[in-house]
Amino acid sequence: MLPSSEFRVIDVNATHWGVSVDALMEQAGCAVADLVMDRYPGEGKIAVVCGSGNNGGDGFVAARHLIPYRDVDVLLVKPSSTIRSDAAQRNFQLVEDRSMPFQGADLKEYSLVIDAALGLGVVGEIREPFATVIEALAGFRGPLVSVDCPSGLGGNKTVVPDVTVTFHDIKEGMDETECGEIVITDIGIPAEAVEFTGPGEAQRYPFPRPSSHKGENGRVLVVGGGPYTGAPALAGIAAYRAGGDLVRVMVPRTIHDIVSSYSPDLICHGLDGTFLQRNHIEEVLQLCERVDAVLIGPGLGNDEETLRAINTILDECDRPLVVDADAIAALGRRFQELKFENGAVITPHRRELEKLTGSETPDDKDELAEHVRATAAALGATILLKGQVDIVSDGRHIKYNRSGNVSMTVGGTGDVLAGIVAGLLSKGCSPYDSARLGVYINGVSGERAFENQGYGMIASDILHHIGPSMMDALEFGRGI
Repeated sequence: MLPSSEFRVIDVNATHWGVSVDALMEQAGCAVADLVMDRYPGEGKIAVVCGSGNNGGDGFVAARHLIPYRDVDVLLVKPSSTIRSDAAQRNFQLVEDRSMPFQGADLKEYSLVIDAALGLGVVGEIREPFATVIEALAGFRGPLVSVDCPSGLGGNKTVVPDVTVTFHDIKEGMDETECGEIVITDIGIPAEAVEFTGPGEAQRYPFPRPSSHKGENGRVLVVGGGPYTGAPALAGIAAYRAGGDLVRVMVPRTIHDIVSSYSPDLICHGLDGTFLQRNHIEEVLQLCERVDAVLIGPGLGNDEETLRAINTILDECDRPLVVDADAIAALGRRFQELKFENGAVITPHRRELEKLTGSETPDDKDELAEHVRATAAALGATILLKGQVDIVSDGRHIKYNRSGNVSMTVGGTGDVLAGIVAGLLSKGCSPYDSARLGVYINGVSGERAFENQGYGMIASDILHHIGPSMMDALEFGRGI
């Protein structure tokens, strides 16, 4: 069972993997029409109530397949000019001559109604004109069939149908009390669209409000550096490229000027000394209060005092966290007692995961994924296991990622990835969504960098492609 909001991601990824939304819509509408013909034979008139989204598009297809055999009216909740997707618009044009506004229609004229008014993802108060439509459907006394989910499910008003024809799988929140009989139909969604990341992950990207001000769309703190200077800078710039508004980088004062020189956009803070120490903890925690997400680890090194300081910071920081590089080694000393309360993404490669858990990682793909899932569940965190095929799990769900290329073994690509994830986390993405969208965008950006630089690609080349890769993923989903 998947969250209802996940099916928008799957629709976009299905198109990415070669199955168009037109094909999915055709299969969905056919399934509804077939059920109506099988379950409710007769001469009575049918109303198909359609909204402006892809749920309405499924209704248009159902109507088209029923029209040769039954008397069918298509009742539009909103004007046809508001139909959002190209696929739904194409299918509307095929039944346009049978369409009329829902307002003014009398449902008593119909022997059966198909509910394709509102799809998945409804939350809170149902607004007009849908509120009136749902009330009318709730009062209908004949057979009522909902498409994918009852209109209004998850809101303050909902249709309660006799049958719900749902696609691919039951969605979270669906049961027979609110949905009637649930009929699950396979509409041809490829397994890759569910298992692997793709441009659909960008459906999770939180767009800025037009009225927002500086700092309201993500403030990040990167705690890193000491033995290494490039790692915290790469991570900080990547957080900006992912859409963060303000990125602060806290590093030892001895390397402050070097890190600052990488980009004038980085807000650098210097800590006394040459590495992170326990006497820096209070200063770090005070700065944590000024940000929305904290990335700790890039370039910190493995000095004993640094590892102890990391653990204290992780215990006391109340912001969502990205735990990367040397900070993962610090956690491994207390794996059995760890539990993240404020959301965290941990980004190990296989050796780091073994140090974290104290156990070897399986070689079998499925066993490895289960090991990642169990580790995430035990920690209350999201694990992003880096590898040839990345594995992301929040302890419940699992996603694989194949974007990227062999040149991304070059030093610094992990720092870029951690920065992207931190940037997304700061903008309000959940840890799981930040990890799976971040790893996909990082890989695609690496592929683009490889096209320009080949095997001479370096991590900083990836930075220039993060924004365009994100925009392409967002654009891919428009109209689907």
